[in-house]
Amino acid sequence: MKDQINEDGFKNPLVFNADWKHAFEDADFVKVFSSDILEDYIIHKRWYGGKASTLKYIEVVEWFKIASKKNTYYGVLLEVNFKEAFYQHYFMPIAFMAAEELDTNTIIAPVKMNGQEGFLVDALHQEDFRKLLFDNIVNSGSKELKVKFHKGEKLEEKEYKSSKFMGVEQSNTSIIYNEVFVLKIFRRIYISTNPDYEISRFLTERMDFKSSPAYTGSISVALTEGNITLGLMQELVPNQGDAWAFMLDEMDRIFDNLKNKKIKIAKLPDVDLFKRLKINAVPHEIIDWAGLSIFLRIHTLATRTAEMHIALGSDIHDTAFTPTTYNGDYTVWLKNRLTYQFQNRLNILENNLHKLDGLALELANQFLDNKKEIRKIFLDFDWTKMKSERIRIHGDFHLGQVLVNGDDFYLLDFEGEPESTIRDRKVKQPPLKDVAGMFRSFHYAIYATLFNNKDKYPYEQKELFHAAEVLFKYLVGVFLQTYTEVAQNGNLNIGYKQEIDFLLKYCILEKAVYELGYELNSRPRWAVIPLTGIASIMAFNK
Repeated sequence: MKDQINEDGFKNPLVFNADWKHAFEDADFVKVFSSDILEDYIIHKRWYGGKASTLKYIEVVEWFKIASKKNTYYGVLLEVNFKEAFYQHYFMPIAFMAAEELDTNTIIAPVKMNGQEGFLVDALHQEDFRKLLFDNIVNSGSKELKVKFHKGEKLEEKEYKSSKFMGVEQSNTSIIYNEVFVLKIFRRIYISTNPDYEISRFLTERMDFKSSPAYTGSISVALTEGNITLGLMQELVPNQGDAWAFMLDEMDRIFDNLKNKKIKIAKLPDVDLFKRLKINAVPHEIIDWAGLSIFLRIHTLATRTAEMHIALGSDIHDTAFTPTTYNGDYTVWLKNRLTYQFQNRLNILENNLHKLDGLALELANQFLDNKKEIRKIFLDFDWTKMKSERIRIHGDFHLGQVLVNGDDFYLLDFEGEPESTIRDRKVKQPPLKDVAGMFRSFHYAIYATLFNNKDKYPYEQKELFHAAEVLFKYLVGVFLQTYTEVAQNGNLNIGYKQEIDFLLKYCILEKAVYELGYELNSRPRWAVIPLTGIASIMAFNK
């Protein structure tokens, strides 16, 4: 059954005795599919998250059959086991197509099923399958007990018209239907409902929250261990791209203004980190340099962020979304998580010091010199002093999770932090953790602009970095003033100034330490960004 290369350069088909309609009931097919076929295919996919680890074996742990008038398809749940003693679960919808029926060049393998030649393909590449999913959501029907389709309250469309892939395939695969809906198929799956599904449906159907794409349907599988979310359908919202691209353009314009407006960087008025600022309190020198528009946009983004948190923290019926106070259990969970992460980052930094130079090396050594103090900050979380509440939060909130819609914003992608377990993503946390994530994203946008255009602005790096820190503090100040005002007016208990400042410092430090590992592993030159963030937080309140 091993594949051979024929004279045309193609693999000869793998031959199976089973016919397609009973393929996954056939032990020989499942065995060859899991090893000879999938192991070669899956490692090349964009959505495969195990590239840094060594694959041991793949096992089919569950499957379901779903048929259209023309074809039989399988939804296959895979367990990928790694030599490093952990595993991940993935979802793959599979089709068997004769050559003349193929809608795609993306082929898993040529096969012969009970004498019939054809190809195994990812079923999402077949329009017939995409239509089948849409029709099942619209009709909320499936005779198959394992797979469940749900139609959202906001879904009024009845008829399938068209479908296409949305952009480049990332960790999930998104399909646009009728130019008005997006169905996100989760490739990496968890034996639990996906937070993106939970939060999206809650915001739409319980809270009627208007600043995220409306939930319109979902696909899940019911197993004895729990429900697994396979797909989430939402409205396709009008947008001009994400806020990360928008912010990079804004930052480039602002740094261009240094030269165009002959700004003297050393004379820019500075401000303390976390100082709350109404827009009319921003000094005219800063408005002259950066422009008023960026602060108006920050004001809007802060408003939408606070409204998201008010919605996520205002339900008293659904225990998954009821606000809760701080307690000893949460503190133990937090400290364990952060001390492990901190030690991991220390190890990575010590192993990668040789890749750093200049300011990055200076800041890295400062970080290592301060490691006891940083660890102490993480261990100094005293829950008895916390008067605010914990709620379900976005969990991975940054500019890339925000769409620009004219002068407004949509907030999306509630899956949570990729490195966290599914259970950790559902832990109620301070809403200020999301705010801290957005502040780190501002910091990144500012420094990414300087790194990507290093020959464009005619200033010394030291001067540019000074301007960067000044600008960052004003963006933070305007955001924080607006966010605090809107949150407190909406009865969201985020605490008073001292507690807010403590939580922000704590969460920004956590985020920057988290980022440090990523940068050192993938682009050491950028390690200076989280290291600068850590240094400014350590200087705060000194």
